[in-house]
Amino acid sequence: MVIADIIPHVVFEQHSAILLLFVAVSISLLVFGADRAVIAAVRLARAIGMSTVIIGATVVSLGTTSPEAFVSVTAAFKGKGGLALGNGVGSIICDTALIFGLCCCLRRLPKDRFILRRHGWLQLGSGVLLAGVLLALAWFNGGFVGVVIPRVVGVVFLALLVGYMWISVRWAREHPTELPEHERQAAAGAIGGTVVVGSLLMLVAGLALVLVGSNVLIGSVEVLAIRCQVPRSVLAVTLVAFGTSLPELVTGIASIVKGHPELLIGNVIGADILNVLFVVGASSAAVPLGVPLEFYYLHIPIMLLALVLLRTFIWADGSTFRRSHGVWLLVTFLGYYGLMLTLVLLGYLQYSQ
Repeated sequence: MVIADIIPHVVFEQHSAILLLFVAVSISLLVFGADRAVIAAVRLARAIGMSTVIIGATVVSLGTTSPEAFVSVTAAFKGKGGLALGNGVGSIICDTALIFGLCCCLRRLPKDRFILRRHGWLQLGSGVLLAGVLLALAWFNGGFVGVVIPRVVGVVFLALLVGYMWISVRWAREHPTELPEHERQAAAGAIGGTVVVGSLLMLVAGLALVLVGSNVLIGSVEVLAIRCQVPRSVLAVTLVAFGTSLPELVTGIASIVKGHPELLIGNVIGADILNVLFVVGASSAAVPLGVPLEFYYLHIPIMLLALVLLRTFIWADGSTFRRSHGVWLLVTFLGYYGLMLTLVLLGYLQYSQ
């Protein structure tokens, strides 16, 4: 289990009752941390005169994907290239199909045309870029077996990451804030004071609580499931991908509860871009990544399907996403997991412990 590597394994070698206590505490950390992170992100956006959706696509998404990059690089150094690559690809599927789909069912999400016409295309483009690179590598390799992502690809992805952050800042200056003029002027006057610093500190602290809570939760649930004799192969295709996307999920739900759905949209779009440029980029720049065969016939096609579906719903008429859009995305996610579990149980997919 890669996601639990952040927490010392001795923490999880406890009695089942203590692990259940860990589960309860970690859920509390998740809820409280997500609540603080959303409040801080909105406050920060107002303090610097930047749209909340841009904050979600940059600062918040960078915070929620940093642990994924860390565990992916760790997995790559341990020779688990499939897990490192799957962490990025699986998180895109979870973010787009599960998290956005679920939140879309809970509430009609607004379509911010500014970010959807800019970051939205980068979201789809990053997925297509990854798929195109893998196909090109397979062509040069003479087949889909034994494909390796070289370090130069990771370096290029990281360079594109720098470009993405630069263009995001430039676009942020063009995006009008949703604040009334008098509030925007008052917020602008606070930039030199403690509002920005305090909001940043609260955002970092909130995200840290979310990340620690998610790792303790996933690690505890994994050990409990193993003690209940749930196969490790089943755990690998469920808890790993879901666990790495848990910060985006709780932050997204918290943003809806707090009345800031635009933060969710920015976070999902930004996280998808960063999962390619940051997570896969950092992993392959550290160590050349082997590409398991199943990525070509299962994971990458599903990733592209989820991204294309979301892009289709963006094109649809209306100022909001419909709940039916969320249903289609959830069906895609459930179908993907159902197919993956079936292949695991039939022995066609083998996952490292």
